[in-house]
Amino acid sequence: MRKPILVLLACCAAQLSFAQQDDSTTIRRLADEVLTNGKAYENLRVLTKTIGGRLAGSPQMVKAEKWGEAALKAAGADKVWTQECMVPHWVRGAKEQARIVSRRRDYVAPLNIIALGNSVGTGAKGVTAPVIEVNSFEELEEKKDQVKGKIVFYNYKFNPKFIKTFRSYGDAVRFRSQGPSRASKYGALAVVVRSMSHSTDNHPHTGGTRYNDSFPKIAAVAIGLKDAEVLSKRITGDPSMQLFLRTNCVMLPDTIGHNVIGELRGTEFPDEYITVGGHLDAWDNTEGAHDDGAGCVQSIEIIRAYKALGIRPRRTIRVVLFANEENGLRGGSKYAEQAKANNEKHLFALESDAGGFTPRGFMMDMSDARRSKIKSWTPLFLPYGLYDFDEVGGGADIGPLHNQLGTPMAELSPDSQRYFDIHHAASDVFEAVNKRELELGAIGMGALVYLVDKYGL
Repeated sequence: MRKPILVLLACCAAQLSFAQQDDSTTIRRLADEVLTNGKAYENLRVLTKTIGGRLAGSPQMVKAEKWGEAALKAAGADKVWTQECMVPHWVRGAKEQARIVSRRRDYVAPLNIIALGNSVGTGAKGVTAPVIEVNSFEELEEKKDQVKGKIVFYNYKFNPKFIKTFRSYGDAVRFRSQGPSRASKYGALAVVVRSMSHSTDNHPHTGGTRYNDSFPKIAAVAIGLKDAEVLSKRITGDPSMQLFLRTNCVMLPDTIGHNVIGELRGTEFPDEYITVGGHLDAWDNTEGAHDDGAGCVQSIEIIRAYKALGIRPRRTIRVVLFANEENGLRGGSKYAEQAKANNEKHLFALESDAGGFTPRGFMMDMSDARRSKIKSWTPLFLPYGLYDFDEVGGGADIGPLHNQLGTPMAELSPDSQRYFDIHHAASDVFEAVNKRELELGAIGMGALVYLVDKYGL
């Protein structure tokens, strides 16, 4: 069974030019350093287990920022600083409640729900109302005259046919982001959204929602997948059924947060920048291990490994732990705003925000010529399992840099099959991260940064 793999690697070695053979040696040294002396996994343990959820505006946000500064200094960054930005301060409040109210005497356990980020609360009395189930926005439009005074239940299932599960997420997430206001337009009192997940458990998955100010803001929650089926069957079989919901969310005034930045100063072109990072914030119901503690520690590991190996970049490499990706994107926006104001030259930006699973390649948003240049390095990546360089994409936090400065961007693309089992759910914990998979992601990122720094784009 090993022969085809050995033949493939041998072919890759044969394809390497003299210069690439030197690069291959350097990347091998980088891989050995990360796999034998890496600190990413331990850094992740400290972040998740001593701080946990670190939503913008929370006390844990402040602790995470201090952790980030300390971790970057320990990694050997030449300079570490924070960049202030105003962030939203949404507070979930007391645990959400949902239960079926019916004339039937059979007992139904309380439903497992969680408020969507940035949602308003129901008020202390909660909301009790009949439920109308829809499976699409088109169905909502068809039933719009039946919506007033009811709770709308969006029971849209993740599409199982997409092999890359981020496509399933992109397909379904509109019900979380747009659903509350679209239901409110027709007089709905609240909204329940089927969790954005393929999971087989009953953890509800939170995530941000966005209100249209043209309509009243109504409470919005996500429901676990098993309880979504319970609710759907009950709606069909019990005309007397109503749903009681109580959430205690509140949006407080904006507060101060920070991007945490560490840099390795370039030896030849110090005023040309390569940005690499992940977002430091995480939802309050989770430890934020895959989303996005993994991306943060992988980025920090690049600095540590470079310093350990004596790799001095030609250009300045900045590791940025971005603030407030989850419910505002204020950190990424501030970083791009300051870069533009300072007339900085940003050569490339790389993000890891798709989980700490086995890396398969990189999504990229750049010109065809630049993509072709990166793809020409494929033989250097294949020994580490990275082969997919065709998908278009890039991280949310570096999107503003791409949009405002035209910076070519890329995002680490790990195997996605398990990501949405845990995304934004209580199951996104340290124990769900495999040490070796996490380290392989750091190796791939470090290799790409090394090559872009050496050869440019």
